[in-house]
Amino acid sequence: MALKIRLARGGSKKRPFYHIVVADARAPRDGRFVEKVGTYNPLLPHENPERIRLKTERIQHWLSVGAQPTDRVHLFLAKADLMAAPVIRPTPKQSAPKAKAQERVKAEEQAKIDAAEAAERAKEEAAQKAAEPEIAEPVEEAAPVEEAAPETAVEEAAPETAVEEAAPETEVEEAAPETAPEAAPEEVVADA
Repeated sequence: MALKIRLARGGSKKRPFYHIVVADARAPRDGRFVEKVGTYNPLLPHENPERIRLKTERIQHWLSVGAQPTDRVHLFLAKADLMAAPVIRPTPKQSAPKAKAQERVKAEEQAKIDAAEAAERAKEEAAQKAAEPEIAEPVEEAAPVEEAAPETAVEEAAPETAVEEAAPETEVEEAAPETAPEAAPEEVVADA
């Protein structure tokens, strides 16, 4: 007869309470059992000692006889130092994300890293700019004055040339109307 140390559910609807029992592996979950060896109340907080109660002497006896605990009961027994901790099985490769999903995850991680680096660079630049104005202000004041003088000289020269070019055109336009009225009276005088 194969024996299991497992949970048998009790309690009401949405209020679970489990008995830890030694039962035949072929018996139903809440059916016939050989002996009750503890209780488990998942509604109590993790720190509460009443959450898991074990009869350690009886459990050790059944383990020596060959009873095998289920995964959940194995965790309880490992916490009580009655057994070694269960080996966690690795996740199968079939359930791992496929190539495109892995690329997407890598791209998102890289984007986060780039954003963090950009934020750090911005903080460093802001810190440098905050430190530089004390030293850079006297240099900046002297530099614009030197640069401003040649620019203003070039700007002043350019408008003069533009005025000189525009001036002959206006003289020609003014001269044409003056000559036209003078010519008209001479012709009138000649007719008279």
